Amino acid sequence: MQIAIISGMSGAGKSYALQTLEDTGYYCIDNLPSQLIEDLLKTPQIMRLTHLAIGLDIRGGKNSLLEIPPTLDRIRQTYPNTKLVYLFARQAVIRKRYNETRRRHPLADEEQQLEKAIQLEQTLLADLAQYADWRLDTSQINVYELGRLLKARLAHQLADQTLKPFSLMFQSFGFKHESPSDSDFIFDVRCLPNPHWVPELRALTGQDTGIIEWLEQHERVHAMNAAIRDFMALWLHDLVENQRAYLTVSIGCTGGRHRSVYIAQQLYQHFRQQYPGQTLIRHRELNELHS
Repeated sequence: MQIAIISGMSGAGKSYALQTLEDTGYYCIDNLPSQLIEDLLKTPQIMRLTHLAIGLDIRGGKNSLLEIPPTLDRIRQTYPNTKLVYLFARQAVIRKRYNETRRRHPLADEEQQLEKAIQLEQTLLADLAQYADWRLDTSQINVYELGRLLKARLAHQLADQTLKPFSLMFQSFGFKHESPSDSDFIFDVRCLPNPHWVPELRALTGQDTGIIEWLEQHERVHAMNAAIRDFMALWLHDLVENQRAYLTVSIGCTGGRHRSVYIAQQLYQHFRQQYPGQTLIRHRELNELHS
């Protein structure tokens, strides 16, 4: 059985995440106290499932949050393919979402001010966030892109079942639109020659032939690509062996349209030859995701 535990901050998209997984074949249960998971997994109806997703959050109580890590450690002894996905967003974004929907925060009884309730929840979830297999910042993505990310990284079966179940994603972004806080590695390529200053290339992206040919004329571009590729090649095996199920490598330039897109694309094309079906690429500022 593949088990996905969906947790995180209220307003970060957990309900939509469960809906997305349900549409892809997961049997989903929301707002279940962590103390009940092990008993649930012993029921005959649940044991027959191949995909199960469970929503756990502050609504189950503070004690439920504290029990999640040890509970998952015990569950993994029987179901090793159990992953914890933690969704979060910036406080300003969470506050805006609550104001738009007029929903009541789960901690409103303890903190009547929405801002303080959000801060309290973030504090209570801090340890769980560090324990997660995959941390996903939903501050800058809509529900449709959230759905695509979840489907790409959770809702696929490996063709070769002898491979360790992990997902490697290369992501391009622009520093002027904020760096992604859910990355495992961030590489800054703003030091490379910038095609933005070439008028006829400005409107293109790092996927277009004109940009590719221009960048490949510069030796430093090749050196940067080789350096990141060799670093990842050196440590990727160790990271996977250390139970890193979801690895996100982000490449950033100024606007996230030229240099970062090109470098991310080059890395993706190299590593997907070694890890077909497990390597993804996302161009954040272009709103593109591919496997």
